Amino acid sequence: MPATSAPLLPHLGARWARDVAIAPEAAFAALEAAGGDVVWLDSSSSGTHVIGVGAHVLLVREGRASLDGEPIAGDALTALETARAARPGAWLGWLGYEAGVRMLGLDPGAHERGAGRFPEAAWLLLDRWVVVDGDAAQLQSRDGEPWALEPAPLRPPPLTRVDPARLRWRDDDAGYAAKVERCREHIREGDSYVLCLTTAIEAPPIDPIATHARLRSASPVHHGGLLRIAGVTVSSASPETFLRVECGVATTRPIKGTRRRAADGRGVDDAALARELHESEKERAENVMIVDLCRNDLQRVCAPGTVEVTSLLAVETYPTVHQLVSTVRGRLLPGLGPLDAVRALFPAGSMTGAPKRRTVELLQALEGGPRGVYAGCFGLVAGETCQLAMVIRSVVADEHGTHIGVGGGVTALSEAAFEVEELHVKAAAMLASLVPR
Repeated sequence: MPATSAPLLPHLGARWARDVAIAPEAAFAALEAAGGDVVWLDSSSSGTHVIGVGAHVLLVREGRASLDGEPIAGDALTALETARAARPGAWLGWLGYEAGVRMLGLDPGAHERGAGRFPEAAWLLLDRWVVVDGDAAQLQSRDGEPWALEPAPLRPPPLTRVDPARLRWRDDDAGYAAKVERCREHIREGDSYVLCLTTAIEAPPIDPIATHARLRSASPVHHGGLLRIAGVTVSSASPETFLRVECGVATTRPIKGTRRRAADGRGVDDAALARELHESEKERAENVMIVDLCRNDLQRVCAPGTVEVTSLLAVETYPTVHQLVSTVRGRLLPGLGPLDAVRALFPAGSMTGAPKRRTVELLQALEGGPRGVYAGCFGLVAGETCQLAMVIRSVVADEHGTHIGVGGGVTALSEAAFEVEELHVKAAAMLASLVPR
C-alpha cells in the first residue's frame, strides 16, 4: 500500500499518505465505529476536515496534568508543550475555561456537579488520520505505517429529541436578567468595561454522534468539530476563530454582537436585522472594547508595529444568526510559537470582558458555577501552527449527562430583556439538536 502523492496538510507531520475517495462523514463513521478516542475537525461549510485516532492522551483535571496516565508538571499549556516535546506530531483537543482561569493566577474554586466533572484540558496525539480537502482525500499516518479504513454504515437521522421538560437552566430568565443588572452596576462602579456573562443548561445523557449530525446539519460552519477523548464528547458548531498561527503570523477573530435570522432566512426582514446589528451602538462598543483587549494581548508576543486590525465590525451571516466579527493579527517575535500566542490570549477576551483578570473574578462570583469546556478553545496544534476555535455553540456530554454553556457580553448600554432574548437565540440550535440516548 505505497504512498501515492505528497501529504495534504504537510504541517500535520504525516510520514505516509495514500489517496482515497471518501467523504468526511464516511471517514468518521469508519474510525468512530471501533470505539475509543476519536476526533473530527469538521468544516461542514465546505472546508478542510481532519478525522483521526491515536493512543497518546494528555489530560488535565483540577489543575493536575497526566500524559498516558503518568503525572507531568505544569499548567495545561506547559503540560501540552512537554507532551509535544516528548511525542511530536499533531495534537487535537481542548483547553477548558477553568484552565485559563488558572493561567491568570486565579483559583477556579471548588468543582461543582456539572461542568466541573469534565477535564480542564484533553489532547489526543494523532497516529492515523484522514484529511478531506475539497475533492481530495488521503489516509495518513504518523509513524509511516500503511493502514486502511474498514467501512462502517452511516447512522440514519434520528427523529426523536430530548424532552424540553428535562432541561435544567442554571438561571431562569428573571435570575439572568438580575445578573445582567449587577454587571451594569459593576460597570457604573468602574470595576469593568464589559462583562461576558454566561449561564448553563444541563440535560440528560444523549447520543453524541447523532446530536453532532443534527447540529452540523442545522448550523454548518468552518470551525466545527467533534472530539471524544477520555469518555467526554465535545460537539461544536463554533463560528469563532480563537487563534490561528501560520508562518509566524497570529490571527484572532473575536465575535461580539448577535442577531437572529429572519424566519425565512432571507429577504427584507433578514437584511434589516443584519443592518440593525451593524448599526447598534451597544454591539459596536462591545466589539471594539474586545478588539482593543485582543490587540493588547497580542502585543505581548508580537513584534512591535506588526499588530493590526485588518477587519473591524464586519457582519457575518450563518444559518441561524448574524454575527459582528473583527480580525486582529500580528507577527510573533522570533523564537515564539503557537502556544506562546495561546498563553497571551487565553482565556479569550470575547469570553471574559475587560479588564480581563478583574472581570474574570467578578464573573466567578456572579455565575455561581464552573463553565467547564465551554468558553475555552479546541482544535489542532502541530509544529509551528495551530488552528483553534472558541468553544461556543457547543454541546459537552459524558455518560452522566449533558452540559451546554451560553451567554453574552454586557455593557453599560445593555438592556436585560434583550440579553435574555439573545441567550435563547444562541441556545436554540443546540437544544434542537439533542438526541436522547
